[in-house]
Amino acid sequence: MGLAWTAMGGSTLFIETSLRRPRSRKDPEGAKEGSLELTGQLGDVMKESAKIAFTFARAFLMQEQPDNDVLVSSHIHLHVPEGATPKDGPSAGCTIVTALLSLAMNTPARQNVAMTGEVSLTGKILPVGGIKEKTIAARRAGVTCILLPAENQKDFSDLPAFITEGLEVHFVEHYSETFSIVFPKQ
Repeated sequence: MGLAWTAMGGSTLFIETSLRRPRSRKDPEGAKEGSLELTGQLGDVMKESAKIAFTFARAFLMQEQPDNDVLVSSHIHLHVPEGATPKDGPSAGCTIVTALLSLAMNTPARQNVAMTGEVSLTGKILPVGGIKEKTIAARRAGVTCILLPAENQKDFSDLPAFITEGLEVHFVEHYSETFSIVFPKQ
């Protein structure tokens, strides 16, 4: 589950992925790789973030599971529900990588976890805004574990105890840290 921040406050954000179909011989000449289709009324920055997440997820999966070519050879549909609501910003990058890897590995991510963070092409988790609002949204949703960019640690430590108490919080610098938390048996 991702965390978002809007003018109305914090909210949770779900990312859905579906395998449309494996690449086939019927694909147009020159289509040597799979593809990513994005829906959910995403703004330009969020579309770019999804493309970056897809590129990183492919490289990361090749390192973790060299025989798994799902992200390289398949056509994947990524949707962010509530399609009538416009969405934008880079902070879902970490969540998008997690959704793509979950699909590719056919392994559900750990439940009761919410995360936020922009992801770079190399997997670095970059700071985002709205940490207070996002943390409140996570609590409201019943989440017990949140993953935040390491560079947002001060923002989190400034929050009152009644917001943060009882939360398992991880501050991550690279997606590999996120991976070991959300896919503990991999």
